[in-house]
Amino acid sequence: VASHDSLVAQVSVCASLLVPVFCCIMSRKGIVGGNWKCNPKTVAEAQALAKAVEGGAWEASKVDVVLFPVALHALPAQQESKKAKIGMQNPYKAGAFTGEVSVDQIKDAGMEWVLVGHSERRHVFKESDALLAERVKLSQDSGLQVIYCIGELLEEREAGKTNDVCAQQLDAVLGSISDWSRVVLAYEPVWAIGTGKVATPEQAQEAHKAVRELIAAKVSPDVAAAIRIQYGGSVNAGNCKELIALPDVDGFLVGGAALKPEFLDIIAAVQG
Repeated sequence: VASHDSLVAQVSVCASLLVPVFCCIMSRKGIVGGNWKCNPKTVAEAQALAKAVEGGAWEASKVDVVLFPVALHALPAQQESKKAKIGMQNPYKAGAFTGEVSVDQIKDAGMEWVLVGHSERRHVFKESDALLAERVKLSQDSGLQVIYCIGELLEEREAGKTNDVCAQQLDAVLGSISDWSRVVLAYEPVWAIGTGKVATPEQAQEAHKAVRELIAAKVSPDVAAAIRIQYGGSVNAGNCKELIALPDVDGFLVGGAALKPEFLDIIAAVQG
């Protein structure tokens, strides 16, 4: 039988290992992103959406809320937003780049956040890892905060390659990131985006844990403990509470539901 002193020593070792991790988890502030994609149709509708979010019973001190309208709607939406932040969907650099919005223009408009690497940019518009890494670096160098999206296709999940795909997409931007405090990761399984399908809590936690472990190995354990990882993919008022209870899920990147009243329910779930 172990002595009293031996048991005390073992408990002390366990406490030294567990408490810092627990504290880091508890200190991560929840974050909800509303990716409006190419919606809504009018400026008036965009302003009404932003005003509805602003009127929700949530506190900016307890949860970060960032809305990503199309470029034409960003400034009108920003006029309605004090608690919520307005970000841009796809940053680049100034110059002869038709269709792009530069990081300098984004900052000049008073915006702090950008969205990079969404699956629609990767798979519909065929943006490469190298281009996405450039977008991240430009954003980092300008002091903007980045939500960087990763996630696998259905065939990649079925082939057991989820973690490999996420690792590849993360590896592509590691050299572009100098300030990890200005980065949020969004794990979005492509097969769950806009399909009504959602990853099970077990699938979501497994992927988020693997991402955090990869950051610990490639960057540092401290960064891994601090970085916020969102889940995205058919998040709604009905499944958000179960998902936000997972230890490695720190919020959501929301698509279709961000255009509906239930977006406020999702914010409330993350705020706790």
